[in-house]
Amino acid sequence: KMSSGRGGSWTFAGAVVVALLLLDFVDFAQTKNFEDVRCKCICPPYRNISGHIYNRNVSQKDCNCLHVVEPMPVPGHDVEAYCLLCECKYEERSSNTIKVTIIIYLSVVGALLLYMLFLLLVDPLIRKHDPYTQPLHNEEDSEEMRPPVDPQARGNTVLERVEGAQQRWKKQVQEQRKTVFDRHKMLS
Repeated sequence: KMSSGRGGSWTFAGAVVVALLLLDFVDFAQTKNFEDVRCKCICPPYRNISGHIYNRNVSQKDCNCLHVVEPMPVPGHDVEAYCLLCECKYEERSSNTIKVTIIIYLSVVGALLLYMLFLLLVDPLIRKHDPYTQPLHNEEDSEEMRPPVDPQARGNTVLERVEGAQQRWKKQVQEQRKTVFDRHKMLS
């Protein structure tokens, strides 16, 4: 039951990614998207005109001040001097690659959120209260207060084996803590 829910979401995410990759391939096989290319001209202040950034969708060969800066803020005889100050760059991007990356990222985050929600809702129902587990204390005799655990009384499921390993680890930590505190008392 648990694996079918996660498998279904991964199947859906995989199908979305494959569909977007196919769309990207079809788009690449055609022509470049008009929004994916632009010429950006950054013009600094000139005389009494403030600086400005101009963006325009033009071809790479037309990426210069004369084709991008419209309306021209200077009169005809100052156009050449003004354009020499402007820095124009041709920029290209793949919006489909950006879309696929965002969808993959959101799918992973969504899967992790679903898994967290699953753990928050279902894990308390699966995990039963174990009277043998206690929070770790700094008291020396906390180990003596715990009743012994019978290994045959425990089940053999994965969750119970993990809990058993966790209990052994807690016991080792408690023994180490007791040893450290005993040594500390001897040294002081």
